Amino acid sequence: MDVSAIADWLSLFFQGVEAVDHELTLLIKEARGGSEEAFSALVSRYKGQVFRHAYAMMNDRGEAEDVAQEAFVKAFYSLSKLDNDFAFVSWLTRIVSNLCYDRLKKNKKNKYVQMENLEQNSLRHSSSPIDSSNTKLIIQEAMKKLSFEHRSALVLRDVQGYSYEEISGILKIPIGTVKSRINTARGILKKELSRGDENE
Repeated sequence: MDVSAIADWLSLFFQGVEAVDHELTLLIKEARGGSEEAFSALVSRYKGQVFRHAYAMMNDRGEAEDVAQEAFVKAFYSLSKLDNDFAFVSWLTRIVSNLCYDRLKKNKKNKYVQMENLEQNSLRHSSSPIDSSNTKLIIQEAMKKLSFEHRSALVLRDVQGYSYEEISGILKIPIGTVKSRINTARGILKKELSRGDENE
């Protein structure tokens, strides 16, 4: 298993951050004015991305669905606080991340990422034959080594494709801390995946 492809595997889980276009800014403006139809269009546009991000954090489909629903409700009533339409996606992502963090603290459960789509893609794009069940186990166990803080930073960077500056704004932490968490997370994954290669 090529451990240098970690970021590539993660990037397959999401389609990345969608650029703001004229249609989006118009929808935001109308939704801010109270249009439920416009906001429904925003929900349709981002519900997949919001759910996948929540699922990556919560590792529970039911919890992820609840977070996604709560995130859109909160976003609808908080649109007036959005100063820059170009920041809508990162603003929405921050809402999802905060809700996930609050739920994990409230539940006091240690939940980890399994990333089913990531596992399937890593197998499909692998350059060498690897035992399917063994690869899934390696990835699951590797992700379990990450704390919520490290997992959040890694997912935002290598899955969502945000810049260090954007992640700093979303997580409300210094850029240096962002880089440190991402490097630590990658180091842990690399170590665990390398261990998996040695055991094959």
